[in-house]
Amino acid sequence: MTTSLLSTADDLHARARAGRRAVVMTMGALHEGHATLVRTAREIAGPDGEVVVTVFVNPLQFGAGEDLDRYPRTLDADVKLAEQAGADVVFAPSVDEVYPGGEPQVRITAGPMGERLEGGSRPGHFDGMLTVVAKLLHLTRPDVALFGQKDAQQLALIRRMVRDLNFGVEIVAVPTVREDDGLALSSRNRYLSATGRRTALALSQALFAGRDRHAAQEALRARAREVPATHARAEALSALGESRAAADAHAVAKAVPGAAAAVRAAARLVLDEAARMDPPLRLDYLALVDPVDFTEIGDDFTGEAVLAVAARVGTTRLIDNLPLTFGAAS
Repeated sequence: MTTSLLSTADDLHARARAGRRAVVMTMGALHEGHATLVRTAREIAGPDGEVVVTVFVNPLQFGAGEDLDRYPRTLDADVKLAEQAGADVVFAPSVDEVYPGGEPQVRITAGPMGERLEGGSRPGHFDGMLTVVAKLLHLTRPDVALFGQKDAQQLALIRRMVRDLNFGVEIVAVPTVREDDGLALSSRNRYLSATGRRTALALSQALFAGRDRHAAQEALRARAREVPATHARAEALSALGESRAAADAHAVAKAVPGAAAAVRAAARLVLDEAARMDPPLRLDYLALVDPVDFTEIGDDFTGEAVLAVAARVGTTRLIDNLPLTFGAAS
């Protein structure tokens, strides 16, 4: 299969299509994370469907002092990777094709969620992101669009936009792809020096530490739910030497039902150590949030959550996250 390279929406719309069209939106500089998105899109579209990969470096989502000019542009390599992963089309429009009248006067606003975390660190970023995603959805007319879980806040905002503004498209999340050492794949990883990369590993290591603490807390809570709070049962456990364990489990479950504070503390310890490395890690934020609105969760929270981190190593800014599930308290 040969992948077509198109630059105008008219050329894309002129293609005959029988099955579903699945779209993967990128800013180029494709890597294995993008390839995973394309392969997943291929599975969803099926043999009769069509997979379109967009390559567009969107100027609206780069703030002052950010890396628009030095953002890598590797279109030839991008087309090759997309083809190997199963894409039918690479749609690489010019800025004039996407914004024919110059910078748009009417834009999509991300609202309160867009001002938190990434939005707080990068004012206006999510307004620009949502505006271009909306335009690319109109230009490509997909049945389904796929986005990576690594950009969890972006994913949440796109889902909210699609729901709030009645876009007729299905949004599919694809898990984060990591390198062997745990670092989340990113086009910006290429900017890291060898020593900077060692420091950058603290992002994923902090998330894994938080995940491990979460697992331990959840195990204690599960143990507590299994132990009836009756005198006879307590005596039986005491005879087996387990009363202290049972009591500890009950205490943990009652004191910190969601263990959110413990998860944050475990992750923060790793990041604090990385701040003393050479080069140092400069933390933007560490947050444990509800993925519906990206507000911080409390210790009584139950359900799906996201542990998210953003930091700079030298001049390179990186983000990462892990989904966690907090069980219901007994």
